[in-house]
Amino acid sequence: MCRYIRSRKSVLRSNIFILTVLSGLLLFTSGCSRKPVGRAEHSKGKLRIVSLAPSVTEMLFAIGAGDQLVGRTSACNLPEAALRVPVTGAFGRPSLEVIASVRPDLVIDADLSNQDGGNKLSTTGGFRRETISCKTPDEIPSALHKLGRLTGHEERADSLALSISNGLANFRLNADKGNNKKRVYLEIWDSPLWTGGSESYISALIAYGGGRNIGDVVRKEYFEISPEWVIRQNPEVIACMYMAKNISASGKIKSRYGWDQVAAVKNSRVYDRFDNSLFLRPGPRVLQGIEQLRQIIHK
Repeated sequence: MCRYIRSRKSVLRSNIFILTVLSGLLLFTSGCSRKPVGRAEHSKGKLRIVSLAPSVTEMLFAIGAGDQLVGRTSACNLPEAALRVPVTGAFGRPSLEVIASVRPDLVIDADLSNQDGGNKLSTTGGFRRETISCKTPDEIPSALHKLGRLTGHEERADSLALSISNGLANFRLNADKGNNKKRVYLEIWDSPLWTGGSESYISALIAYGGGRNIGDVVRKEYFEISPEWVIRQNPEVIACMYMAKNISASGKIKSRYGWDQVAAVKNSRVYDRFDNSLFLRPGPRVLQGIEQLRQIIHK
């Protein structure tokens, strides 16, 4: 009985840890708000902006508004210039006191998971709050248009949005031409196993790359699975979105009992060492992420 209780506690701790990891990953993904947006006011100079999401920070720099940032989260690590912007809180846990101290005109979030924190932001006086959230690649152009109008960088934002829209259209056209799309298994975590469902951002990237995410049978963003389920699905390509401690993630998968019969393992189509910010963070590098997936899917 004691061993059973200890085992149950171990599973509970493991699941809590996984949910914590996934909550961070999910903050990278979002869908675009379509509330009416006014033009930026410039009579008093540049808007002072605080970004509460890595995806927002990347997009602001991409449209030329990076120099307007006066605050960011500790997770906003790209581009390199973002690291010189003062930190105003952790990702998903903004510090209202620190935000107030940098005197922003505009605070931009991406669907804060902590609704209490979001409500406090909305009621705090002295600045405007806007939400830029993208759950699919298709919503990135809309997010860029909105950021361009908010910051006064419409021309550059609209140009980038058009480039991404055209790029997505080309990927979609090529993906639709393919027959017998390869089955792709995304391993987001390994203890226990978690993968992306049909509502995950990276599932859309896989589709654009010409593959079929085996997790699409479940209408969730991320969910726990069993090794036996993966073996039954027999994926032809496996992508590991984490770093293993002792051996490579791909090496760990190849050594699993029974997985030597999986098509991806038999044909050495197991890949790791991905830049998670490229595949789990909606933003200006979306076409680069799709191209990388397309290349491994069609090797």
